[in-house]
Amino acid sequence: MRTFFTADSCKEAHPNALNPQSWLHIERGKLPKLSSHSSSASIESLIKVPQPPILPFYKPIDYVEVLAQIHEELESCPPQERSNLFLLQYQVFRGLGEVKLMRRSLRGAWQRANTVHEKIIFGAWLKYEKQGEELIADLLSTCGKCAKEFGPVDVASHLQFDRNVSSQEGILTNKSDVSQYVIFTIENEKIVCDRQKISELSVPFHAMLKGYFSESLSDTIDLSENNISISGMRAISYFSLAGSLPELPPNLLLEILVFANKYCCERLKDACDRRLASLVSSKEDAVELMEYALDENSVILAASCLQVLLRDLPNCLNDNRVVDIFIHANRQQLEVMVGPGLFALFCFLSEVSMNLNSSSDTTAHLLERLVDFSENDKQRLLAFHQLGCVRFLRKEYDEARGLFEGAVKVGHMYSIAGLARLDYLKGEKLLSYEKLSSVIASVTPLGWMYQERSLYCDGDIRWEDLEKATDLDPTLIYPYMYRAASLMRTQNAQAALEEINRILGFKLSLECLELRFFIYLTREDYKAALCDIQAILTLRPDYRMFEGRVAASQLCTLVREHVEPWTTADCWARLYDCWSAVDDIGSLSVIYQMLESDAAKGVLYFRQSLLLLRLNCPEAAMRSLQLARQHASSEHERLVYEGWILYDTGHYEEGLHKAEESISIKRSFEAFFLKAYALADSSLDSSCSATVISLLEDALKCPSDNLRKGTEQSWKCFC
Repeated sequence: MRTFFTADSCKEAHPNALNPQSWLHIERGKLPKLSSHSSSASIESLIKVPQPPILPFYKPIDYVEVLAQIHEELESCPPQERSNLFLLQYQVFRGLGEVKLMRRSLRGAWQRANTVHEKIIFGAWLKYEKQGEELIADLLSTCGKCAKEFGPVDVASHLQFDRNVSSQEGILTNKSDVSQYVIFTIENEKIVCDRQKISELSVPFHAMLKGYFSESLSDTIDLSENNISISGMRAISYFSLAGSLPELPPNLLLEILVFANKYCCERLKDACDRRLASLVSSKEDAVELMEYALDENSVILAASCLQVLLRDLPNCLNDNRVVDIFIHANRQQLEVMVGPGLFALFCFLSEVSMNLNSSSDTTAHLLERLVDFSENDKQRLLAFHQLGCVRFLRKEYDEARGLFEGAVKVGHMYSIAGLARLDYLKGEKLLSYEKLSSVIASVTPLGWMYQERSLYCDGDIRWEDLEKATDLDPTLIYPYMYRAASLMRTQNAQAALEEINRILGFKLSLECLELRFFIYLTREDYKAALCDIQAILTLRPDYRMFEGRVAASQLCTLVREHVEPWTTADCWARLYDCWSAVDDIGSLSVIYQMLESDAAKGVLYFRQSLLLLRLNCPEAAMRSLQLARQHASSEHERLVYEGWILYDTGHYEEGLHKAEESISIKRSFEAFFLKAYALADSSLDSSCSATVISLLEDALKCPSDNLRKGTEQSWKCFC
């Protein structure tokens, strides 16, 4: 998830904290020198560690057990239940932060969708998850492959008309002494219609024209009070004879739709429904037509409008008209729109809304609907917990308590963290501690439990809990940051640095990099500080520090004034040193500096992408690869970068094709290396190993800057 929930109300207060603007002396572009005798207030202004957020995720006690249960149920459940099981699996992987597995689960839900509505929801969800990857579709088209996966669904072809709905069993007998034609008058205009054909449109028309109603004996019937225009009635007459509608403007189709629904003309209604659905191509169309679709129970039109709106997310949630549709439609209207997929729809919408603004009214309303449409305990615990997190963030504490309690009641132990925070806010710190102690004693304890309990104790006990949290889950960031900050407050900067390096050695975290940056500042190690802040800017160019008050780019400019500038030769030498020492953060920093020079940017962005992949930052790596493609200095270089883009997104055969194209223009180390990788992953034949080794040998014969040859030689030995 892109947005996290911070416990602002639980943060420690720092009344003497310095204003970062004055501390930095931004006007003069100078940084102060912080000696070991710096005041505690100065350190406090730099070293702040907020309490860990309550994450709005499904976090079971035993992930293995839950995933195994889902797998078992997928093997035996009815087909209509599979998509919801894959959605639950998605939520489990989301709590683990496994992006690739999350997408795989969504893909599974999309593939096993039991209705066209589920196909629409999960297709749009996958499209949303792949935002910014439009380039990949363009690259696939250059390889002769059209990427239509997760594209719009042809709703009309999936929802066939049920011929039985207009069955005329039990209709009153025909009268043989009436005219073959009937004249409908509208505003003194006459429309001559075939009585038999009009009567076949619906049971009500048959009863009126051929039954025992008085109109059955009349040759002329006045329809002026039935909200149908002359043009509309002529089109209806045409339909009764031809079985299809002529070309009509949307307003006339809507008029006929309302008329057809009123008189139960199912075939006519279906024709209008399909014709109107084919006209929905924009958000404006969808918003305008959705109201008619819901009022007239037009399933095809409603689904078509829904698809357009969902495929325009997140933009659509910034439009109040769209939000009102989802929030104010009643259950019957929503079932017209999305069939049985109500939970999946609001699960998707609420996640998008949380990513936009976790504390907005829209997010709260959508999650309320998610709660309303939860059908089992697994769905309820997720909905209760997520809405509880949002209520907590909005400082609606009484409502949050009820929701967290509801989540705990249906089995979500992690929601106890929310209850503990609420008790703490009421001044009942001991009660919070006891709640977590009870959980730890009752189940196999997890790292988050000790981390959470540490918030409600002090001194050595707190330190012990955080150490236990790290032992159980080394990936938790807060314990390292707390320990490092505590050591800084005791003037032990070296120990603080060693502590934060423990996690940065295996997990790249912006928060930890920011903390280490400030530790380096207190040690007046400006080169190391500059290295960290440039790594931060590589990962997220818009990152802000000092609790979001100062742009990282601004701090970078200020620190750079204290560091002697490097020449291009210095940068290359440092890059080789960092690469050889596997100092990835240092390498990122050097490349960041080199990109500001006139050096060949394509190669540099490519090297940057390799580092980011090694640091498990796939989104930033893909951004760098795309920049490498934009700045390629030649055709064969561009083809290599396009091949790596395709390879990194799982399109191995297309990546192989790009490598071969590049080699046909110029034999290069990178092209052969790409071809070896792509061939190894695109072929299941073990005999291709010899070919891969041969390609690696060819790569070694080509010129290279040696930054990757070591990797290539290692891989060759492995093969």
